[in-house]
Amino acid sequence: MDIGTHTVELDGVLQRYHVHGRGPVCVVHPGGPGVDWAYLRLPALEPHLTMVYVEPIGTGGSGRLPSHPHGYTRERYARALLALLDHLGVATPYVLGHSHGGFVAQYFAQHQADRVAGVVLYGSAPVTGPEHGAEAQRNVAEFARRNAGRPELPEVLAALAATASLSDDDGMTAALRGLLPAYFADYWGREAEFGSLRETVRGTHISGLDTDLVPDTVDDRATLGALTVPALVIGGRYDVICGPRWAHELHELIPGSRLVVLEHSGHFGHLEEPGLFAESVVDFVTG
Repeated sequence: MDIGTHTVELDGVLQRYHVHGRGPVCVVHPGGPGVDWAYLRLPALEPHLTMVYVEPIGTGGSGRLPSHPHGYTRERYARALLALLDHLGVATPYVLGHSHGGFVAQYFAQHQADRVAGVVLYGSAPVTGPEHGAEAQRNVAEFARRNAGRPELPEVLAALAATASLSDDDGMTAALRGLLPAYFADYWGREAEFGSLRETVRGTHISGLDTDLVPDTVDDRATLGALTVPALVIGGRYDVICGPRWAHELHELIPGSRLVVLEHSGHFGHLEEPGLFAESVVDFVTG
């Protein structure tokens, strides 16, 4: 597999992806939906794995559906992922999904088990909708309590609230940059490390609705017990959007899964605790 950036037309839609590293293949699906892939570059894994970083359809340099910003369901993302694997000639890679990418990864592992060597569900959950939203609100309230003296706090909370009314790419990017401190365990204490991400992260507005304008909700709690694919679940102790409750639930639901809770991380443990994150993934693959 050639190192570098590639594009291919699959199912009539341009697919862009990036290949780095060497070893067993691991396909990486970022979150959002609609967040540019670059935040999820994992250089600590590249000496051990051939990392294929996907720019999901509708995002970044990949093509858009005729129904954009609608129609980007888990099923459609999974179909794009399967087409990419067929194009690459990769029979059974590892699949690592972060945040919304974790929803895609667990869907893919359930529906294409024979095409997955193992799945890493990172900063994800088994369910979306009101229950997930209420848990996120509790986590945000705890984040606000821990940072009550910060003059920047109102701006971050306003950006979090604005995500409910996004309608274009510029708004998505502005909201991402505004809310980012809430997604770290200690953003302001480590701003010298993470500030550049806040300045450069980009997003595409994806509605979360199917082509009939129905929300593409997730509830895999009744089906994950039948998952036969080896699974690693990684969560951050201070993750506001997919907190440790969901990591524990995924672990309890998936037979034989491994659980790693990063005690000093929020939603971006690969940046906050990169050594432990990489060690956990490599141990999972080699084990």
